Amino acid sequence: MYLAVVIDLYSRKVVGWSMSSRMKASLVCDALTMAIWQRQPKARLIVHSDQGVQYASKAYRRLIKACRQHE
Repeated sequence: MYLAVVIDLYSRKVVGWSMSSRMKASLVCDALTMAIWQRQPKARLIVHSDQGVQYASKAYRRLIKACRQHE
């Protein structure tokens, strides 16, 4: 099993997570989607990652871009 976790750097709380038997882009997209839903960021969203291939996927980049357009 693979686990993707999104942690709020200020509060150090887990705000999004996803588990899957496969390490795919959807795993990290689901975790980020949960984090955005939980926190409803108002200010500019800053995302740091380990820069693995899933975080460089088109789907993940599109998700971040969509969040920035709603500011």
